[in-house]
Amino acid sequence: MNILDENVPESQRRLLRARRVSVRQIGYDLGRKGMKDEEISPLLHHLDRPTFFTLDEDFYNRRLCHEEYCLVHLDVDEEMVADYVRRLLRQRALNSKAKRMGGVIRAFRAGLTIWRLHEEQEGHLSWY
Repeated sequence: MNILDENVPESQRRLLRARRVSVRQIGYDLGRKGMKDEEISPLLHHLDRPTFFTLDEDFYNRRLCHEEYCLVHLDVDEEMVADYVRRLLRQRALNSKAKRMGGVIRAFRAGLTIWRLHEEQEGHLSWY
């Protein structure tokens, strides 16, 4: 399940759905509007291995790694969210739930950085 933070613009959610990417959004499809950051993690625990996409850099934190979900900080302009969500979901090393689980990822123009559960060093991936 792909979850968008409520800070992702509606236009990007519609674009993803138009491109056949299944997404749900905090405040629209689940949870409630105005949820605090600390309320997101408990919500994710009740879902089936979700990948949570946000523009909030506070979620790119090694301590937030958990085997039951993946967090993705989209370090891009708001109007590029849909493109980067699709790119990440197609990236060879992250193209399945199993490959993403336990990861805290930062997606940006030059590539991806990733913290993995039980790993001591941040990993780096290119888009190709």
